[in-house]
Amino acid sequence: MIRRFRRIGALGACTVAAVALATAAPAAAHDDGFEFTLYAKEVPVSGASESAPAPKAGDTFTFADDLYKTKGGDKVGRDGGVCGVVRVSGDQADANCIGTFALNGGPGGQLTAQALTTFDITNEQPAAFDVAVTGGTGDFKSAHGYIRVTPDGDYQRMDFHITTR
Repeated sequence: MIRRFRRIGALGACTVAAVALATAAPAAAHDDGFEFTLYAKEVPVSGASESAPAPKAGDTFTFADDLYKTKGGDKVGRDGGVCGVVRVSGDQADANCIGTFALNGGPGGQLTAQALTTFDITNEQPAAFDVAVTGGTGDFKSAHGYIRVTPDGDYQRMDFHITTR
C-alpha cells in the first residue's frame, strides 16, 4: 500500500507532484507562461513495504521523483513532497498532497503545487488527476496554473500549463 500511495503522490502529488525544465526549451513558451511535458520516475524510499497495512486517516507519506524530458531520456530535475490521508471510505482514500518541483536549466526556478485527490487504494495505476500550481521562484515567479498527472507505465506523464503573470 505505501508504494501505491507514494506512486500516486508523485506530484508530484500527488500527487502532488511533482518538475523540472531541462536545459532544452519547453514544448511551448508564451510571453505569459509555459506549456511542457515531463516524465517522473519514482525514487524508491528506503524501508518501504509492498505489504503495508491499508491507509487510515492521519497517515502520511513522502515521495520523490527524478524528472525527465522523455521516458529514459535526460534527467532534468527532481520533485518531492508529502501527502496526508484525510479520509478513507471502503477502497477510496482522499490524500492532501503538497510538493515542490526543482527546475534546472533555462527557464529555471522552482514550482510549488498541491492537490486533494481521491484514490482507489486497490489499484496500482491510479486515474489521471490535476494538481494546482500555487507559486514559483526564478523564471516561475508568480506562477499559477495546473499540472495534469497521468500514469504511464513505470513513469507519470506530467503536462504543465503554467501562467506567470
